[in-house]
Parts: sequence; C-alpha cells; structure tokens
Amino acid sequence: MDNRIYNIAAFIFLILLFSCAEKKIMNHKNQFETPKPKIKLHKHKIHNDIRIDEFYWLNNPDDPEVRDYLERENDYYKKSTRHLKSLEDQLFSEMRSRIKEDDSSAPYFYNGYWYITRYEKDKQYPIYTRKKENLSATEEILFDCNELANGHDYFKLVGINISPDNKKAVFGVDTLSRRKYTLMVKDLRSGELLSTHIENTTGYGIWANDNEHVFYTKKNPKTLRSESVFRQSIIQGKDSDTLIYFEKDSTYSTFVSKSKSDSYILIGSFSTLTSEYRFLDARKPLGDFKLVQKRTEGLEYSVSHFKDNFFIYSNADNAKNFKIDVVPISNPSKENWKTFLPHREEVLLEDIDLFKNFWVTTERVNGLTKIFIRNWKDSNKIEIDMDSETYTSYTSTNLEFDTNYLRYVFSSMTQPSQVIQIDMNTLKKEVLKEQIIQGNFDVNNYTSKRIWVDSRDGKKIPVSILHKKNIEINSKTPILQYGYGSYGSTIDPSFSSNILSLVDRGFIYAIAHIRGSEYLGRSWYDDGKMLNKKNTFFDFIDVSNYLINQKYTSSKHLYAYGGSAGGLLMGFIANEAPHLYNGIIAAVPFVDVVTTMLDESIPLTTGEFDEWGNPKNKKYYDYIKSYSPYDNIKKQSYPNLLITSGLHDSQVQYWEPAKWVARLRLKSNNDNIIYLDTNMEAGHGGSSGRFNSLKETSKKYAFLLGLENQK
Repeated sequence: MDNRIYNIAAFIFLILLFSCAEKKIMNHKNQFETPKPKIKLHKHKIHNDIRIDEFYWLNNPDDPEVRDYLERENDYYKKSTRHLKSLEDQLFSEMRSRIKEDDSSAPYFYNGYWYITRYEKDKQYPIYTRKKENLSATEEILFDCNELANGHDYFKLVGINISPDNKKAVFGVDTLSRRKYTLMVKDLRSGELLSTHIENTTGYGIWANDNEHVFYTKKNPKTLRSESVFRQSIIQGKDSDTLIYFEKDSTYSTFVSKSKSDSYILIGSFSTLTSEYRFLDARKPLGDFKLVQKRTEGLEYSVSHFKDNFFIYSNADNAKNFKIDVVPISNPSKENWKTFLPHREEVLLEDIDLFKNFWVTTERVNGLTKIFIRNWKDSNKIEIDMDSETYTSYTSTNLEFDTNYLRYVFSSMTQPSQVIQIDMNTLKKEVLKEQIIQGNFDVNNYTSKRIWVDSRDGKKIPVSILHKKNIEINSKTPILQYGYGSYGSTIDPSFSSNILSLVDRGFIYAIAHIRGSEYLGRSWYDDGKMLNKKNTFFDFIDVSNYLINQKYTSSKHLYAYGGSAGGLLMGFIANEAPHLYNGIIAAVPFVDVVTTMLDESIPLTTGEFDEWGNPKNKKYYDYIKSYSPYDNIKKQSYPNLLITSGLHDSQVQYWEPAKWVARLRLKSNNDNIIYLDTNMEAGHGGSSGRFNSLKETSKKYAFLLGLENQK
C-alpha cells in the first residue's frame, strides 16, 4: 500500500515536473515585457476613405525614438530566444562545416585572360584574380575584398568590368547596403585607383572601345530610381561628366550595357511591361545614340547583335511567351522586324545567346527549363539532357563569341551545383566544377519529386519537394513550405546545403510554384498580379491544405517562409489562414502595400504600378487594401511569427515590418510569439560575407526547430 502511494506520488511529481519544464519552454516569450511603441494617430485620406495609422511616425530613421524602438525589439528578441542560442551556434557551425572554405570558381577565358574567383579559409569575401593566356601563368590579384572590407560593417563589390586593352577595371562598392554604389577605376598595372569616384550609381560601368570613356547609370538620391546615363573620360575626370540620357517618366528606369560582340553600347529604359533601347557604335563614344524601337505600351524587347543584324527578343504581336525577330542594324524599327523564332503557346522563351557558329535558347516547358543548341547553317535543334524533374538549369558565363563551347549550370534539390561545358559540335560534356559539400553528405540519402495540387479555381499548382529517404511521412512530419510568386520571378528547385540542417532533422522542404511566377509561362505570371494578385495567396493556402489533408503533415507541424514580396504572401496567409501554420517566417516583408504604393518618394514605388496597380485609381486602391497585411489585421490568434528587417533596406523600408509587428501586438488577440529582428547594419539582402549570412539563417532555423521541439 505504501509503495503504491509512493509510486503514485512519484508519478504525479514527474507529470508536474515535465509539465513545468514544457511550460517553461513555451513561456520564454512571456518572460520579458514586449516593447510598446507610442501610438501617434496619423490620418490617411483618399477616395473618401480614411485609414488611421498608429505607427506612421516610425517612418523616420533619423528619429532617436525610432532607433530606440528598433533596439528594444532586438533586445526583446535576443532575450526571448536565449534558450535557442546553443542551437543557433550548432546550426551555424553545421552549415559552415559543409562549405569548402578554400574554394575557387571554374576559370573562364575572355580577351586573353583566364578569370578566377576564389576564397581562402576563414575569410568572408571573394578574391578576384586572373592569369594571362594559360592557367599555369602567375596569378594576378585584381581585388581582395577581404582587405577592402576592413573597417566596414557591410561591404559589397559589384560590376567588375575590364577595359578592352586589359589595363584598367571599373567597379562599384557599397558599404551601407542601400544599393547606392560608388563607381571607381583601378589601374591594373600599378594597382592604384584613378581619380574616378562617382557616387550614387548602380555600380556598373561600361567601357567604350577607346579604353578611355566609361558610361554609367546614376540613381535619384531619394527614390533610388536609376534615371540617368552619363559618360566620363577617366583621363579628364569629373569635369568631363556628360549627361547622355535622362529618363523623364518616373515609372521607368534606365541602364547601360554592351553587346556580347563588344560592337555596341546600349541604353535601355524599362517599366514592368514596356521597354525601349538605343544603341551607339562602341568605337565612337562621343557619337549620338540611335533608337531601336520607340516605347509602345506593353511591348517588351531586348537586343542582341550578330553581324549586320540585331536579334530582337520580344512579346510583339501578342507573343505572350516571347519570340525572336531579326532586323538590319541600319533600320531597326519594329516595322522591319522579321520572324526568326516564332511564338509558341506551350513554350516560354526565356533567353537567347549568340555565338559565331551557334545560337542557344533557354526555354521553359511545363515548368522545366530546357536548353537548345542550334547551328547557324541549318535549322536542327539539339536539347541538352536534364535527368530530373526538380532541377535548375541556366546558361552560365559565356563571354567569348568565337567559341564552340557552351557553359551551363545544373543543380537539383538533391544534386549540388555543377558548371558543365558542352562542345556544341560533338555534344561531349565536361563537368568543370561541382559544388563540394563537406562532411557526411551523401546524395543517395535524399529524394525529391514534383507533385501537382488542385487550386480552388481548378488550376494545377506544381510543388517541388525534398526530404530524406528514410523518414516516415505522416501528420506529425514537419514541413517548411516556401513561396514567392511576384514579378514573374520563378523560384526553381536548386540545391541548398543550408536546408540540409532542417531536412536531416526530419523536415520536408516544399517549394510552391504559385501564380505570380513564370513557372508555367507568362500567363502564370499574369494570373497572379494586379487584380489577380489574390490567386498567388490562395494558391499557397491551397497547397498547405493539400499537404495537411494528404497527411504529409498537420497544422501543428506546418511552417511557412517567404521574403520581400514573399513576405507580403506571409502576411496575407497569417491574416486569412492562421490556423494552418504553427510558425511563419516573414523576411523583409512588403506588408504596408497601400501606404507604400501611394508614396512616390519611396524607392521602387513608381516602377511597380504595373505589378500591383496604382492605388490613386480607386479600383486598385480597394483591391490592394483588401489584401494588404497591415490593413487587415484581425482580432484573432496568429501563428508564431519571426519577422526580419534591415535598417538600410532600399526595397522594403524597415518601417513596414516594424509597423506590422507593432500593430499585430496592438490589434490581434495573440498569445503566440511575435519577434522582430532588425539588422541595424544591413539592408534588403541581409549581412554581407559568406559566414555572416549563415548566422541569419541559423536564427531562422533555430526559431522553427524551437517551435517543433515543443510538440
């Protein structure tokens, strides 16, 4: 009797002990008081509609009170996730251990030199090098970004462009993460920087063939719109700065580039749906640019040069999935375009690459990328084999015009990235470089597939799935579902060594190829934008419901992740289907859509009216307001949320996620976690350096695993 009482008492004690332990894990969020920003009512009025914004005042990075709030949120997040710190460190070490730290790229040959990018052990940044004529020659270091990054919290070097005589390099540097690059020129013989120092550029300079004049694009200092093209003589310096082109239409941006043949300098202007090009003989930099085809609303085109012709990639004449025309350079306007590769309803033409003896197209068929090789002498086409249905492939660095070799990249959800070279005459392939995954990685331990999910309006939504072969799939299986679905940007299923840290712990990783991308052609994009935007969101929710109904997982083990416009997606599903998800990660989320799209002083706004609609038009205002996450917060429980931001973000301003978190805490009926983690030194892309970025990923994964381990 006494023993039985003792055993019962001991059993009750253990239940209470474990109950308290679980409660302690669950209540980390409640140990610290959540930050409470001041409420300062601001009235937005348009179309006889009034929106009250309690946190509009956060739109001022110079206000000490704003900084204080962001720091308090960071402190709250840091203290509340203290219990996850050892897991974060473990994940970081794990992900870093898979990287071959002393690594280098596949060398490529251009204009007499082999160019190589390499990394050294324990160093964050790349080293750009070259070797003259053959790979056994002495290495010449062009830029050691590890040295250049000293003293900077953030560093990025872009746009290295070597002059035709191989003696100089123009390049851009950003040390703020605002994507406002300072353009400079380095003398590669002496190693010294020239006097060229041009601020607020896109970071890319284009050489004229005289080795003296550089064309570049400047940004509007406030909106960051790429609005003007200049020419400068690197000999005469800034006094020679000449405005060549200014884009007056605020819904357009501009850029400057050079044809692969090196014969022409091109100025392009573009909005979401319309483009326009001008060209100049690269041997005559002081000459006047000529128009290819004036802008016509809805006409998108780009220009490639071959011999006496321009090859025009366009959607002209209702070619929704694009076609290729050819036109004489002497008279390149649209009325002279002749069909070269016609439009096909079932094929999305994505790219064309011209060589002396061959031309290559990248095409998307039923969601899968195909690369075709054609000889100029005949009409036969050869498809490069891709043995998978969850893969990514694209043509790589092919700068040489007079070559019979094509480089392309292939990877799948189970196959690390490969740089492959194919002889376009013999079709013999050679793997020049394969991503090395260090540690105990074995491709045979993983499997991937593509499934199709019925949407609520009858569309078939493709989903790419990765998991370990030996896991048992049932309602307790955790899934991370990723989505984007905007701008026609297609998230192809490629290899990620980082995701292995979740997959090896039993997660399924699922990419939902929702409308708003071009995975299934241009119509897939059109059906997920403007007044069709909600299709993007409901596609994602329909995929989640399918995964739950088919017992891949359950709502207790389903997690969602999206960033930027994908963060808008996360905001919508959090409002509309919170019951489906145990946790959501919204990275730099675009969540205050109405306010941002009404403010034309904010970077990117005017160029995106063709994506979201202009809310100055009541029809678009009403529609955007109906889905904007910030405007649709409800008195309901929300999933556990990790929301990230960057103080210097030029694409989604930091105040959008900051305001969203503040209003969620104010207006929802939530007892779950809401964290805001703002990177005070970085912008949209997060931290620079290959290891610093892993720290941010480890935080996200620790958040997911922390939630999952509570189950």
